[in-house]
Amino acid sequence: MSRTVEHSPTAQVDSPDTVGADTSVASSDAFGTVLTPSPNSWWRGDTIYQIYPRSFADGNGDGTGDLRGVRQRLPYLKELGINAIWYTPWYESPLADGGYDVADYRAIDPAFGDLAEAEALISEALELGIRTIVDVVPNHVSAAHRWFQQALAAEPGSPERARFWFHPGLGENGDEPPTHWPNNFSGPTWTRLTNDDGTPGEWFLHLFDPRQPDLNWSHPEVVQEHEDILRFWFERGVAGIRIDSAALLVKDPALPEVPENPGPGEHPNTDRDELHTIYRGWRRVAEEFRDRAPLGGRALIGEIWLPDAERFAAYLRPDEMHTAFNFDFMARQWKASELRASINLMRDAHAPVGAPCTWVLSNHDVTRVVTRYGREDSSFEFLKKRRGTPTDLALGTRRARAAALLTAALPGSLYIYQGDELGLPEVEDLPDEERQDPMFFRSNGIDPGRDGCRVPLPWSGQEAPFGFEPEGSATPTWLSQPADWNTYTVEAQLKDPESMLSLYRRMLEFRGRDAALGDGPFRWLTEEDHPGFGPEVIAFARADGFISVTNFSATPFALPAGAQLLLASSPLVDGLLASDTTVWLRLAQHHSRTTNH
Repeated sequence: MSRTVEHSPTAQVDSPDTVGADTSVASSDAFGTVLTPSPNSWWRGDTIYQIYPRSFADGNGDGTGDLRGVRQRLPYLKELGINAIWYTPWYESPLADGGYDVADYRAIDPAFGDLAEAEALISEALELGIRTIVDVVPNHVSAAHRWFQQALAAEPGSPERARFWFHPGLGENGDEPPTHWPNNFSGPTWTRLTNDDGTPGEWFLHLFDPRQPDLNWSHPEVVQEHEDILRFWFERGVAGIRIDSAALLVKDPALPEVPENPGPGEHPNTDRDELHTIYRGWRRVAEEFRDRAPLGGRALIGEIWLPDAERFAAYLRPDEMHTAFNFDFMARQWKASELRASINLMRDAHAPVGAPCTWVLSNHDVTRVVTRYGREDSSFEFLKKRRGTPTDLALGTRRARAAALLTAALPGSLYIYQGDELGLPEVEDLPDEERQDPMFFRSNGIDPGRDGCRVPLPWSGQEAPFGFEPEGSATPTWLSQPADWNTYTVEAQLKDPESMLSLYRRMLEFRGRDAALGDGPFRWLTEEDHPGFGPEVIAFARADGFISVTNFSATPFALPAGAQLLLASSPLVDGLLASDTTVWLRLAQHHSRTTNH
């Protein structure tokens, strides 16, 4: 069935399957190095679903999510329409920072399962056509890591301490820390040890929590260990590595203070030029595995928070990472001018290195999108987070629906954080005694932390734990679910064709089969193309007559006459595109131009 634009509820048009975007795009390197592209460059256009293992599904009934729970829910993910799963760290860890304090990369934390279960999960997901991406955290390890325990037991100047940043203090008796660098979790970046005899000892560096000591990446053992970790997981069938805090690894050994306005490469602990040598080594490891069936290429995916687009793109040269997270888009206000500028910025940055963009609305570190978009200031900055910020959840949900379609239509890969497909809000009234995020404690409660976006998912039923645990389990979930989350469960939303989950399923089903979406061509549309496409509208064309239109203005307007309506985030009003609504259309002359797989 096809239809032209008219007063319509959220709708998808039944149409023949179409060929997915060609992902074998050759890379051109403006910097002089050319590598043959992997035979299956899946990272250029796939839809990747982020799982926070503690909060996805509890398979053994202990109140904490685990790998057994993920295995049981793989059919849900297949039906959702995703192509890959990114797991936040599942390794052995004291969980001082949600697993980003890794004690052993070659072991699964007992709270989640064991290595055999991880291997089974990777294999079972692959049988469903779902690749696995794991998180590697190279900037630091856990204080429980064997290397750091060896360093604590060793003397100053020892080889064991050389793997980290141990340093004498400044001032009389060394009472001042070596630098006053800012900490990502608030508070100091250096902690002083106490010697066995009770006297003050050396200081050690931690750009995050003291239980996450920073590694010294000028040490060859640190370099070799991480390349071996990559091989360990690639050999077990992992398709990609997400690189946490990728721009922070290298520090200036002179330990200068941060300049007021550091120039390119001048920051003492961020975006140092030496980083590129490290990632070229990682790329060589990935290339060792690129032709191994059935996965094809292995991908390196960087978490890179940098304001300079050119410095950001340097990590995506064809002999370094394959993609990097686009945080600029996620952090912008819900305004046409803001998001259009971000799309231009990122596309322009990626073009010279031939890398695909990534698009993401939230993750395990960021206030949930329906909450963020329901605020007067809908942008995101860590330093702005405050409890009690007024929020219009109905408005935020409407905008989140529109944003989902907008991002899914952009060229490149799409990341979805677990629960966004359910429209879950940020849980802002968690009891303080339940909170575990070090950002909350190190800011003395000023920053609410990130626990509110990590509350366990609701699957079914009318009462907590809403199907998160096996039936009959009595153990409370590790973070409390709100009592009214019965309306957000997967079970409830599958029965509602207008729910957020239903929208996501239709969106991803269409995205997975239509040649226009994923990687490929893109062109802005303006008032010259249609009178309604003014400055408060984001409209763009992809291949085969596909167009996406989002109305940010308060004024509804008519869509192009005769266009085929493919999908709408909210119903049209008297045939007009209302405020905070996105539609996917195909122009009339292209209605029949689809191709079967």
